[in-house]
Amino acid sequence: MKAIVKYGYGDGDIEVRDVPQPQMLPGHVVIATRAVGVCGSDVHMWRNNQSWDISIPVVMGHETAGVITAVAPDVTGWNVGDRVVCETAASICGQCALCRTGRYNLCPYREGFGNLRDGAFGEYLLAEPRVLHRIPDSVSFEEAALTEPFAVAFNALVERATVDPGDVVVIQGFGAIGALALQIAQLRGAGTTIVLGTNNDELRLQKAKQMGADHVLNIQQTDPAALLTTIGDGLGADLVVDATGVSIALKQGLELVRPFGSIVKIGWGPQPLGFNLDPLVAKAVTLYGSFSHSWNTWEKVLGLFATKKLDPQSVLGGVYPLEQWEEAFEAMESGKNIKSVMVPSS
Repeated sequence: MKAIVKYGYGDGDIEVRDVPQPQMLPGHVVIATRAVGVCGSDVHMWRNNQSWDISIPVVMGHETAGVITAVAPDVTGWNVGDRVVCETAASICGQCALCRTGRYNLCPYREGFGNLRDGAFGEYLLAEPRVLHRIPDSVSFEEAALTEPFAVAFNALVERATVDPGDVVVIQGFGAIGALALQIAQLRGAGTTIVLGTNNDELRLQKAKQMGADHVLNIQQTDPAALLTTIGDGLGADLVVDATGVSIALKQGLELVRPFGSIVKIGWGPQPLGFNLDPLVAKAVTLYGSFSHSWNTWEKVLGLFATKKLDPQSVLGGVYPLEQWEEAFEAMESGKNIKSVMVPSS
């Protein structure tokens, strides 16, 4: 089958290759991939500036929607023809305290699709039923492929930090996760939403305005701290969402958050901090790390897609065949697309 493979540790070491189709194993199903979202992490792997372990070579891709084409004899409850989305934890130990308490996204033995295990940027994917969810009839494959990034934002703003009605929420960075965090904050009743970007984010900031952000600021031109003094009691943001992927954003977050407020860090940033964390203590700020998601998160997001409370179409920038992967990746990197989606098979 055709698949997008990361084959080396250099910038651009990705290409479409012919690779063996995954073979059925006990306790698994085979999925024909119909739509697969391009994640910011895929772009990082393209440029080889990821800050997580990967296998080489590996079929990339983990934001999967497709159709079951084969079911192992020992699998029950799933049938050929079922429309499904697939969580990202390709394998977990199932035995550690985290797995046993439903926090399998944090399992120390977890291996994710598209980095340590072959992923979905190919025509077929081998998966355990443990990671499958049924796609509502009213949701297209392209929309369903965005379940995973919406689940990331949902976990961060609902299950880790929280947004209360009337809160002032600052979102640092408006890539895919920042855009989806905006939707979740709006759904939760945020009173004021503020999106921050840089000179490189002109297209993204325009999209933030279209999506209803109350304030959209280029931090290289306007000081967001000055704006926050004019909102509410002027003490700062109730919640700062770091969706940037750069470590220095935390320094700004500590400046913008109000005393006893919260910061939730979603973006990965491999750079050392290089600044003082005393404001975290002086303001009694709660700092949340937020990684991945769990079964309930996916079910909630799919339900919100079905009822149109969340709108994946609002961030879907383009749909590309597998052979046009570079165009899809570049559109994400440049900010032309909030989300690109690949269609590996018809």
